[in-house]
Amino acid sequence: MEKEKRNDMSFSRKRSLTFGAFGGVDRFTYGNEMRPEPAEDNILDILDSPTSESKTFLSASSNQRDTELFEIIEKLQGSRINEQRCEFPLPLKSQLLTIGGELPLILPSKLGGYWIDPPLERVVDVSPTCSHFGFDPESYDIMERDGEARIYHEFFRSRYHHSFTAVDPSLGPLVLSVCLEEEENKLRVILRMRECSLHGVFSVSLFPNIPSAVELAKLLCDRVTISKFEVVSYLKAPDLITAFDEHRVSPNFKFGVLYQKDGQFTEEDILSNNDENEEFKEFLSILGETIQLQGFTGFRGGLDVCHGQTGSEAVFTSFRGREIMFHVATKLPFTECDPQQLQRKRHIGNDIVALVYQEGQTPFLSDVIKSHFLHCFLVIRRIQKETGEAAYQVSVTAREDVPPFGPVLPDPPIFKDHSLLREFLLTKLINAEISCYKAEQFSRLELRTRSSLLESLQTELSTRSQCMIGDPSLSALPTSEGARGVSEGSGGFIENFKRAIRVRSHSFETLGVPRKSGGGGSQKPKTEKDGESDKSPGPQSALSDSLGSADHKDQTSPQEET
Repeated sequence: MEKEKRNDMSFSRKRSLTFGAFGGVDRFTYGNEMRPEPAEDNILDILDSPTSESKTFLSASSNQRDTELFEIIEKLQGSRINEQRCEFPLPLKSQLLTIGGELPLILPSKLGGYWIDPPLERVVDVSPTCSHFGFDPESYDIMERDGEARIYHEFFRSRYHHSFTAVDPSLGPLVLSVCLEEEENKLRVILRMRECSLHGVFSVSLFPNIPSAVELAKLLCDRVTISKFEVVSYLKAPDLITAFDEHRVSPNFKFGVLYQKDGQFTEEDILSNNDENEEFKEFLSILGETIQLQGFTGFRGGLDVCHGQTGSEAVFTSFRGREIMFHVATKLPFTECDPQQLQRKRHIGNDIVALVYQEGQTPFLSDVIKSHFLHCFLVIRRIQKETGEAAYQVSVTAREDVPPFGPVLPDPPIFKDHSLLREFLLTKLINAEISCYKAEQFSRLELRTRSSLLESLQTELSTRSQCMIGDPSLSALPTSEGARGVSEGSGGFIENFKRAIRVRSHSFETLGVPRKSGGGGSQKPKTEKDGESDKSPGPQSALSDSLGSADHKDQTSPQEET
C-alpha cells in the first residue's frame, strides 16, 4: 500500500499520523516531483526483499548482517506499540549486541517521524582510521532565531521617529513605526502584525510628499483595510516596542546530556545511570566547565543555586557571547524508588535538544525518550583508533518537521581534535534549538504568544498615549504609573516634551517637504530664551503633520527619541 502511494503521480496531500510525544505530521507528495525516501524506508524495503539488486548503497558483504540487525530491531520495537513502558527481552538484547561490525549510533523509530543524519547507509561503513579536511571552525555560523528583531533598536531608537497603532478588522492589532533617514534620503518602516513583522525601506524621492501612516502600512501589506492610525505619544513607548520586537531573542541556552551505557535501550535505564567513567568526564570537559551550583551567578537554566535541590554540580560554558547550561543526567538528583527518575526528566524532558554520550556500541532509538519538548538529539560515541588515539563519532536525529540545520557533518562524521569538536557541537546545539522552533508544535505556540503580546502592546500604547494627552474620557489606569501618566498628561506634558525634543530635530528642508501654514500642532512651542512663539512649523512637526494627515489632524505628538 505504501509503495502504491509513492507511485501516485497526481498532486495530492496525504495525512499520516505519527504516534509520538505530540500530534500528527503531514507528509506531502507533489506531482512528478516525488519526495526522496528517508534512509530508514530504504532499509525497511531491503528487509522486504533482501536480495534486491536495485538497492546498491550497501555492500554485498554487509547485506546479511544489516538485514539481521533490522529484523531484530523490528521485533524489539514491535513489542513497544500500545505499551506504556519500553522493555526489551534480554535474549533479543544479547542477539543485537552480538552482531558483528560497527553498529550505527542511531536507529529509526518503527513508527517513523524522525530523520537521521548521516543516513544509515553512510554510517555502516565508517572507518575510525578515516579523517576529514577543510572544516574550519570559523565557518560554523550560528543561526539567528529572528534576524530582524533588532532593527528597531539599531535604526529607530537613535533617530527621531514616530509610532502608530490601530486595530484592523481582519488583521487585528497593528503597530507601525516610521523613521526618516536623512543622510540616505530614505524612509524606514516596520509594520507589526500577528503573524510577523514587515520591514521596508523606501526612497523619499518616490513620494511628492511624506506619505501618511496608512499609505506606508499598505505599501508593506496590501491587506490593511483601516483608514487611520492613532499616534503614539507615550514616553516609554520605545522600551515597550523594543521588548516586543526582541521577546524571542535570548543569549542563553540549556541542553540535556544523557549517558547511555552499553546494552541500555530504555529511557529508565539511561536515566538511572549515576556513575561517570573517565571517558565521559573527559567529554564533559570538552563541552564546558564543571561548576558548583551553590551561589552560581551565571545563567542557571532552571537549576537551583540556593538550596541544592537540583544537585551540587553542573556543566556550564560561554560561547560566542552566549551562556549555555547543560542538564547532565548523572549530576541531577537520583531517586531510588522512582524508576522513571522524574527529578531528572523534569529538566531534561523540558529541554528542546539533548546530547547523548554512548559508552559502548548500543544504538540510540530516536523516540526512546518520551517528551513533548525534546525534538532533537545529538549522539556522540567515543571510538578508538588503531593508533590508540581516541576520536568521536557524531550523528543527529530530529523530528521530521524540524528543518535541517548546520554546520554540515563531515564525511566521515569523526572528530579527533577536541577544540574542533567543541566548536562543532556547541554551534550545532544552538542551531538545532533555533531550527526546532520552526516545528509545528513550537510554531503554533509562538504564534499564539506573539498574538497575545501584540494585542497587549497595542492596547497599552493606545491607552497610555490618550492618558498623556489628558483625554477626559479615559479614567486613570489601575497602576500607579498609569495614574501618574494621567496627571502628567493633563499638565501639558506633550508641550514640554516638544520643547525638549526641538533642539534635537533635524532639518527636512533638503527633502522638499512643504511647510504648512496652519493646522493643529503645526506651530513650534515657545522658546525658553525669549518666550515668543515661532509661527513657522518645525522640521519634525512637518513629518508629524505628513504622517498624521489622514489620521489625527489635530494632534502631532512626537515619539520619544532615545
